[in-house]
Amino acid sequence: MHKSLRQSAIFILACFLLSGCTLGRFFIYNFADTKDHRKFPSRDLPASPTPFHYAEAAKEMELKTTNKDSIKFPFENTLADHKTVAFLVIHRDTIVYERYFKGYDPSRIHTSFSVAKSVISMLIGCAIEDGIIKGVDQPVTDFIPELKEKGFDKVTVENLLQMTSGLKFNESYYNPFGDAANFYYGRHLYKSMSRMKLKAAPGEHFEYQSGSSQLLGLVLERALRNANDPRTVTAYLNDKLWSPLGMEYPASWSIDQKEGGIEKTFCCINAPARAFAKLGSLYLHKGEWNGKQLVPKEWVEQSTRLDSTNGSDWSYQYQWWLPSREGDFEAQGILGQYIYVDPTRELVIVRLGTNYGNMNWSSVFRKIGKLFP
Repeated sequence: MHKSLRQSAIFILACFLLSGCTLGRFFIYNFADTKDHRKFPSRDLPASPTPFHYAEAAKEMELKTTNKDSIKFPFENTLADHKTVAFLVIHRDTIVYERYFKGYDPSRIHTSFSVAKSVISMLIGCAIEDGIIKGVDQPVTDFIPELKEKGFDKVTVENLLQMTSGLKFNESYYNPFGDAANFYYGRHLYKSMSRMKLKAAPGEHFEYQSGSSQLLGLVLERALRNANDPRTVTAYLNDKLWSPLGMEYPASWSIDQKEGGIEKTFCCINAPARAFAKLGSLYLHKGEWNGKQLVPKEWVEQSTRLDSTNGSDWSYQYQWWLPSREGDFEAQGILGQYIYVDPTRELVIVRLGTNYGNMNWSSVFRKIGKLFP
């Protein structure tokens, strides 16, 4: 064997054997799957001491699927055939349809993947309301000064929220040397973030990438520290949203390393389907829950409104996707995780799965929505 090839083989083998090697974990764990919450360290999100339980319809909604031969059959067959593990339809805060597959039930933990991006957006809104972040126009270098010499003083919190930061970031999970894979499997997020660079001026164009969402997590962590607040991002989520929403079951947020790690805010909140539904219901109600404004109403509206100024794409705002121009919005994660909200129809739909199952789920949600007046 050629010397260079032999050295490469030894290196890769060593990576497999050493748990601290990102490349080794990529090959061992690859590809990302819905059980990844068992692989990574995390911080606990305990069940709420005052749990909220959705009302359940006296008569469940009947959903049917029509095939190409105009034959109707139960929608649950379609769900099962298209890699779904949980599917909830909640209308006016009442569960009207709920199905679980592959051993899942209301308490079963599922990884959110990029649905967590919408949650970090919620927390940024809370932090602005708390005064520990001045506003969306604040430069990120006010919190991450080590990036100033790389031009990040021109990048604002809003640029990160709208994915218009101009960040140089490879979003591929398939490339073992890509940034997304490094962030996902690596154990040194602080170091990885400190090495970030820009490839374009901020505010010029939209490009979806997880690096901006992870920087938002660091902004929040530093904002808490600057305010002499000892809470982690997970603890802040628990106090501001998780506990007040009455989450029924324990959950967690994955971090990069056990000791002194940071939350993977671009992904990786691990929770049951109903917990994700409550996050959707919170935004359905403009941030209000049981008479208390958990997220500022103005923030919810700003996060989900159509806007194509300053390089922004109308279909993506403050870490939320807008599947149409009709007021609906959704949180979305790889492998087909969704929180869909249609305020006009007072509707929340959650779909969790092991894969997309070759289905356009946003279209499915909108078709279900049309069944409601």
